[in-house]
Amino acid sequence: MKASQFFISTLKEAPAEATLASHKLMLRAGLIKANASGLYTWMPMGLRVLRKVENIVREEMNRVGCVELLMPVIQSADLWKESGRWQFYGDELLRITDRHDNEFCFSPTCEEMITDIVRKEINSYKQLPKNFYHINTKFRDERRPRFGVMRAREFVMKDAYSFHADFESLVRDGYQPMYDAYCRIFNRLGLNFRPVAADTGSIGGTGSHEFQVLADSGEDVIAYSDSSDYAANVELAQTLPLSGSRAAAQKSLEKIHTPNTKTIEQLVQFLNIPVETTLKSIVVEGKEDGEIVLLLLRGDHEFNDIKAEKLADVKSPLTMASAESILAQFGANGGSLGPVGFKGKVYADFATEKGADWVIGANQDDYHYTGFNFGRDAAEPEFVDLRNVVAGDPSPCGSGSLKLARGIEVGHVFQLRTKYSEAMNATFLDNNGKSQIMEMGCYGIGVTRVVAAAIEQNNDEKGIIWTDAMAPFTVVIVPMNYKKSADVKAAADKIHAELLAQGVDVLLDDRDERAGVLLADSELLGIPHRIVIGDRALKEGNVEYAERKVGESQSIAVNEIVGKIKNVLAK
Repeated sequence: MKASQFFISTLKEAPAEATLASHKLMLRAGLIKANASGLYTWMPMGLRVLRKVENIVREEMNRVGCVELLMPVIQSADLWKESGRWQFYGDELLRITDRHDNEFCFSPTCEEMITDIVRKEINSYKQLPKNFYHINTKFRDERRPRFGVMRAREFVMKDAYSFHADFESLVRDGYQPMYDAYCRIFNRLGLNFRPVAADTGSIGGTGSHEFQVLADSGEDVIAYSDSSDYAANVELAQTLPLSGSRAAAQKSLEKIHTPNTKTIEQLVQFLNIPVETTLKSIVVEGKEDGEIVLLLLRGDHEFNDIKAEKLADVKSPLTMASAESILAQFGANGGSLGPVGFKGKVYADFATEKGADWVIGANQDDYHYTGFNFGRDAAEPEFVDLRNVVAGDPSPCGSGSLKLARGIEVGHVFQLRTKYSEAMNATFLDNNGKSQIMEMGCYGIGVTRVVAAAIEQNNDEKGIIWTDAMAPFTVVIVPMNYKKSADVKAAADKIHAELLAQGVDVLLDDRDERAGVLLADSELLGIPHRIVIGDRALKEGNVEYAERKVGESQSIAVNEIVGKIKNVLAK
């Protein structure tokens, strides 16, 4: 491909609203153009990257026996109402009506659609298992689209759905093969990633893994063992009960005046005490109407709402108690609350079980207790896991300690079980002729997000650094004075033709631009291998070769450069 036949639209500076490296570089390199908030056109250079990701995904899906189809972007509301997600999904579901006032939605995912297809087409155990996938546009009406295509409203996703006669088949024929396929996909793309155990969220089901590309800019935090392969999203990573005996109480319970201390930080400063000696109170609604539940954890720990939502006595979805109900049951407002005298259900985090002489709210505005002890000053609570793990916590697997890293979620696999098949009556006849509910799995990869995540992980001050597998072009030829030097033009055309004949994805940058512009663009675009051709080097029979991720140039004989490229790409 010659640049004069293609379209290159680079910028010297990124728009001011771009903050992440990937957003800045995708705009500067002309991979995308913004149309409206969270909506982007994929320009020719960016589309080439996108298609290369799609092709690798498609190859690995086909390799594990997935069958490709293409489902519509617009879906009937009837299916979503049947599954119960029409209202549950929330404001991110873009709801629309046609001219006949029929209700539809712009698909954010396709569990309902594929379940409807399968229940009409599959009726016998002999037709199972079956795994379908497609690669298509999705839409989620993000309240605050940001970070370019990382959190856009419209995006491309590969979503797959498997159907099985039993749970054993779901794991054996669906979940595990897809897990392995995802590992191959991200390895082939050259990404530094980690599969981590994760919460199932709004998708539902009983088990899932996220695939996280490790990057300092990632929104997610993952916890991993320093001596095993255990890894989990920090939302799901478990803390363990503390060993040993509880510390002996040394202080008596004393109520002290703490004016204008509504937060743990203010309390610590006012009393000049270590934050580890404080307990914070979180009050949520219970499952029964009018019931509230008190949750306690150490002042320096971060509350995990996903874990709390799964507690037996807590309302789902997790709902914070109103100020009115708190005042009615505690006799005080938030910031001065604690378990002394409270008659409702109390849960406390594992990390509080062995401690003594805590500082906690006294259930009177502007007052706290010092010297509080469980069992003596209030009934023993139920000790559970309520917090996010921190670096150094024991690994839940029993081997080593936890470390934390940031990641960008690019894929997710779920064991859906019967959440959708039961709601939508997707059944089959088993070998005894008895009707059974199908087991399901679903498996997604954010194709557009993969592109941005790869840039977050691979960039420098000059621009993007693509892997060979993802680059819009594998090789760029940069001829100095292509329009003016017959020798340079002849050498560039010859090398270009020979590389094309070898099946190499090569760009000949024949634009009539200054050498500095051509070289800067090649680095901004992140093309992995560059051949620079100039009159001076040609006179000595050489061209310059540079690998983008290394940066240093080396002289190569002009009649050896094609062989050099072939050898490099074969590694």
